[in-house]
Amino acid sequence: MKRNILIVDDHLVVREGLKLILETNESYKVIGEAGNGQEAIEFLENYKVDVILLDLNMPVMSGLETIQYLNQNQIDIPVIILTTYNEDELMIKGIQSGAKGYLLKDTGRDDLFRTIESALRGDTLIKPEIMMKLLNGKQKSEPECRNANDEPCILTDKELFIIRAVSKGYRNKEIAFDMGIAERTVKAHLTNIYNKLNVDSRSEAVSVAIKRGYITL
Repeated sequence: MKRNILIVDDHLVVREGLKLILETNESYKVIGEAGNGQEAIEFLENYKVDVILLDLNMPVMSGLETIQYLNQNQIDIPVIILTTYNEDELMIKGIQSGAKGYLLKDTGRDDLFRTIESALRGDTLIKPEIMMKLLNGKQKSEPECRNANDEPCILTDKELFIIRAVSKGYRNKEIAFDMGIAERTVKAHLTNIYNKLNVDSRSEAVSVAIKRGYITL
């Protein structure tokens, strides 16, 4: 069964470009397009949508306002933010409001499909540099863990990203792809995580990370 995609962007060239890419995949169908959030909401009243690709800066009703409307009205449709290189702060606000990820408007085919699939699974796919910004200021307030020598240990931003991905069932190869690093680097980070949490396996690491407050269920 094809998944219905709604593209919301006030630039026709962006909508058409994404539509052309999506139409190369038999799993997706662009069921509609909208030039602002108000048009998107009106569209949702009449059609079933599985994923929304949503611009942030739009006239009439912005992307953030649209996400807030969806939340307030309990409309549970995964949202993926469409962004540019200079919209980090807006995009982070969108993710904090519940968006399942983000895509640069000139994104490649593979990243587009991977992000949509992640959103359909209910996962939030965020690149490490954005995860670091989201976590900025929070690490100090997280519960302290201790290693085998009873010394304080704090997981780094990359380690937090990895252990949370592990908790969702992602394999090393998939984590490496998402982070843009080598698989052996992921393994090295996992070794550091094991040492810090004083564990010997992925399942133990996840269990301890949950107890320490690094992973919320």
